Amino acid sequence: MKSHKDILVAIVGLGRVGSKFLASFGAKVGSIKIVAAAERDRSAPGVEVASKLGVKVVKDTKELAMLGEKIDIIFDLSGCADTRKVLRSELARSGNQHTAIATETMAFLIWELMGEKEKLPDAHNKKGY
Repeated sequence: MKSHKDILVAIVGLGRVGSKFLASFGAKVGSIKIVAAAERDRSAPGVEVASKLGVKVVKDTKELAMLGEKIDIIFDLSGCADTRKVLRSELARSGNQHTAIATETMAFLIWELMGEKEKLPDAHNKKGY
């Protein structure tokens, strides 16, 4: 059950950036909880990390969009502009006006605020929309 203070998060992309973000962040920090991730490649490094942390991994972003208010923020760490475009469309199509999309830039910001000593991989050229 979600309390009024819980922030429920999902990650798109469990490759170099997403897997490191998930592994360092863990499934829960304070009232922030990573509850789901979308990754097409079942051999991506973060799929095993997610499994160990009890984070549900779905095949595509459509499944995340359909979760509605069960997800507050989706971190798009795929590095793919087309994925972001599709995700925005899927949120709109599903009528989900609750969930916000955070780009890699926001992940880098949070990483810095967490005070991580090791840098988050700068694996993608485009980090915004």
